[in-house]
Order: sequence, then structure tokens, then C-alpha cells
Amino acid sequence: TLECSGNSGLPFFFGGIGNATWAGTPLALLLEEADVLKEGSEVVFFGADKGEETVRDTPMVQHFARSMSLEEAMHPGILLCYEMNGEALPDRNGAPLRLIAPGWYGIANVKWLERIEIWDTRLANRFMARDYVTIRQVGTEDEPKWTETWVGKALLKSAPARVVQNGDQYRIEGAAWGAPISSVEVRIDDGPWQSAELASGQQSEYTWTFWTFDWADATSGQHAITTRATDTDGNVQPTQDDPLIANKITYWESNGQITRQVNIPG
Repeated sequence: TLECSGNSGLPFFFGGIGNATWAGTPLALLLEEADVLKEGSEVVFFGADKGEETVRDTPMVQHFARSMSLEEAMHPGILLCYEMNGEALPDRNGAPLRLIAPGWYGIANVKWLERIEIWDTRLANRFMARDYVTIRQVGTEDEPKWTETWVGKALLKSAPARVVQNGDQYRIEGAAWGAPISSVEVRIDDGPWQSAELASGQQSEYTWTFWTFDWADATSGQHAITTRATDTDGNVQPTQDDPLIANKITYWESNGQITRQVNIPG
């Protein structure tokens, strides 16, 4: 499952998240064969897509590029991918070759991969150090302080997708992702948290988990549906007023609990 780091859910946007089956060559095998020098610490991935930007009044053409540490790049699940859903990788999805980094936000999965370099420093281009940076206030209002972190691995998240009616019964359906899921809970309006039922047969820890909740005694009118996920390590999806969410001034990596408004006809 790949998600755009800007897909906050407030609201969601078309194409902000998707799921596919990928096939390719493990990156770790290539790095082992390359016999990386001991000074190498960062793996930089360059895409064929490029554009002009101005740095200190100087226009220049730059290729899209992202990086991760050598240790992260050696994860056995990271692929140099050439197939998608059992067929040749489509051009719009990065053909002939792209990076697939399970568990990372979409921005890290470089498409139209052109070259890979090993550096001894962190890449500090537009897509690592300026545009895709989460800025968060950690000080007080009187003495504000800020932290800046680059957008990297995906965060635990869930969302109610739709309400399905069957006769006079209603069922809420949704998904959870970003980590191996232990449970999902649903709250209607200001009521208690109630357990949803997770779909069986999840094939990978990096694939979203579908869930359902049978809404007993649903009354007519407007209702607020909120969900929260818990992963297998016990981490709980935060509320929107959690300081990690509320103190951000950028919209990247927003994984707060999502509330959707629905209307049940009378």
C-alpha cells in the first residue's frame, strides 16, 4: 500500500492512496554486489523526471531525487521494480524501473529510476530538505521552538470509507494501514469506542487491512463516525489534538483520527 504523505483525510483526495502487487529485484542484492565502500552511508535515487528551479537567483535543472540511509536501503523488502499486478510496469507508474520501499510514504518510491549513487552525506535537495519537511512547534507560545524532520516512513492510520445499508441494517466499512494492524475501533458521535471486525487473509504487513462494523440501532439524522487503529506493537492512532498532530504547521504526515459525517435517512 502506497500513500501520499499529503493525504491527510481532511479530506482525502483521488489517487492519494493505492494498493498493488509489485515484483522486481531486491535492492540489497545489488548493493552487496557493488561492494559499497565503508565511507558510504547514504543511498541516493535519481529519477528521469526533472524540472527547473531557482536557487539564490540562479535557475537550474534538477532531477527528482530522494535518499535513505544505507542501513535502511538494505531492507530485504525494498525492490527495483519492473512489474505491477503481474504485468509490465506501466509508464505512468514509473516504467521501465522504479523503487518500491514498503512502509515508506509514496514520495520515497522514486519512479523512472535512472541511477543510484552512494554518498557519505545526506541528500539535501528540494525533495528532502525543503518541500517534504514536517515542521512542528515544540516550544511555548512565548518562546517558540521548531523541529524539522524529513518525510520518510508511513504512519499508522485508519479511516471510515462508507456506510452500506441492507434493509434496515447499516454497516460501516473502512481500512487501516501504515503498520501491521492489531485492532480497529469505531465511535459513533460521542459514544463509546467499539471494536470493528478485521478482514481475514491479509497477505503482507505492508498491505492495508479492511474492516467492518455492524451499526446496531442506527437512528435517522446526522452522525459523526470516528475510527482509530492500534498496531501490533501497541501504538494507537493519535487524535487530531495530539501535540504531534496539532503542533504541525505543515500538512505532511497527518495521521490523526478521521471523523466522517454521514446522514441516515428517516
